[in-house]
Parts: sequence; structure tokens; C-alpha cells
Amino acid sequence: MTAPRTGELANVSEPALRPSLVSLPMYDVPRAARERFLSVLTAHLKSRGFAPTVTEPADLMAHWRVPDLLLSQTCGYPMVTALRDHVRLVAVPHYDAPGCEGPFYRSAIVVRAEDAARGVEDLRGRVAAFNSDHSQSGYNALRATIAPLARGGRFFASLVETGSHRASIDAVLEGVADAAAIDAVTLALALDAEPTLPLRVLDLTPAAPALPFVTGAGASDAEVDALFEALRASVEEIGPDGTRDAHRLLRVERLDRAAFDVILAQEQTSRALGYPVLA
Repeated sequence: MTAPRTGELANVSEPALRPSLVSLPMYDVPRAARERFLSVLTAHLKSRGFAPTVTEPADLMAHWRVPDLLLSQTCGYPMVTALRDHVRLVAVPHYDAPGCEGPFYRSAIVVRAEDAARGVEDLRGRVAAFNSDHSQSGYNALRATIAPLARGGRFFASLVETGSHRASIDAVLEGVADAAAIDAVTLALALDAEPTLPLRVLDLTPAAPALPFVTGAGASDAEVDALFEALRASVEEIGPDGTRDAHRLLRVERLDRAAFDVILAQEQTSRALGYPVLA
């Protein structure tokens, strides 16, 4: 069995042995919507000669490094840092959520609805929650927002690492933390599920390309093209039954990987301002 040669976008006659694992989306959507999307996507991948196996990995960073990765969604920050040599960019999504515009998104810096803060400066000396230091939306973008305000490399009194955006939201709601930077799509989906969440958006972080769809570094150009076409067709197909709305996913597009350099620029600017770590 052979993989398609460079330039072949048409269906291949037999499944490629490499790669095979599929895991997406990154966002917490209703199970029925997730399964519908994966079912449609799997069919489109098979029609293009792939042999996809859907998985829900417990360790995403390890999963994104496996050589048989077919298609997944990751965060832009690890894609340009820890995963730089492990994945290839396939597509970037457009989302329908406040803070998103075209293939770009921001994070919402949230506080409890009754919090007296009126601007980010008012968070000085308080407690911030973040999901992971590998996160663009929860860490790097927040650091870039705070860097111009930091003094001697510090701004917050303390930090709470939560492990997920949903856990960061809960930390704020429960008073464990005063603020957190929440991915705009995550926040919109959380409010879809719980419209009365007592949160208030204090500010938005700088924009960056939305969470990229990626494949393994060993994928050929033809495989990347075929993966994009399968993903594009899948997003179109799930539109009429409302699944696309449940994901808040409008469409996908091809972007040059250089578009993600803005993420590294945010990191570098924070360091240049004497704020190398969120503190």
C-alpha cells in the first residue's frame, strides 16, 4: 500500500497505513454533536483513502507527538513551541463567538459578575487562574496582556493552575481565583450550556489564529491537502442538522504556518518587558 504522491488530491484506491489516529474537537461540546461530527469526518477520511481510528487520549501532549497522528486539534502555542517538529498544519477554523473574527480568536479575561474591577489594572495583587502554561488562550495571551502592567516581573499575588478552561471558570465562580483568561469559544459554549453563569468580561486579550487542525509531521503534501478537503466537506455536511452550530464552527481555511508567528511575538514581547512567566 502506498500513500498518494504529491499533487494527488483525488481519492486514493486503498487506505494509507500512515497516519491513522483522529481526535477532535478540542472544545467541550455535547456528546451527540461530537459523535455526529466524528462520524461524518470519519466517512470523508475513508473516502479519501485513509484508515482513521478515533481516540480520546488522556495525555494530549503525548498524543500530538505520535507518528501515526492523522488529524487532531491543538492549541497554537504548543504547535509553534513543543510540537514544532511533530505536526503539520492542516487548517484553521472560523468560529461564531464574541471575540472571534475570521480565523482569529481572543480570550476573555473574566471576573465574577459582582467583582468591583473595571479594568485589568484593577487585578493587580489578586489571584489569577490559568489552565496550563502550554495554553495560548489561558496563559500566553494573558501574559501578553499583563506584561506592560507588571512591576519587577510580578503582577498577581498568586496563581492557580487548574488543568482546563472549565476548571478556571469554576475557580473564579467559587472564589478560589479572582480572574482568568478564557478562550472565547470555550466561554461561548459554556454560556450556551449555562446562560446565567455569573461572569463578567473585563477585557479581551490580543488576537491569534484559532486552534489549528494538525496532522503528523511525516504527512505528505498530498495527504495534508486530502485531510483539508475531508475536514472542509465534513464541516459543510454537519451544517443543516445543527451540529455545526453546536460546535459554533462556521468553516475552515488554509493559513500559512507563519500566521502563527504572532504567538511567538507575544511571548517574546512579554520577555522583553521583563515578564517571562505569568506571576
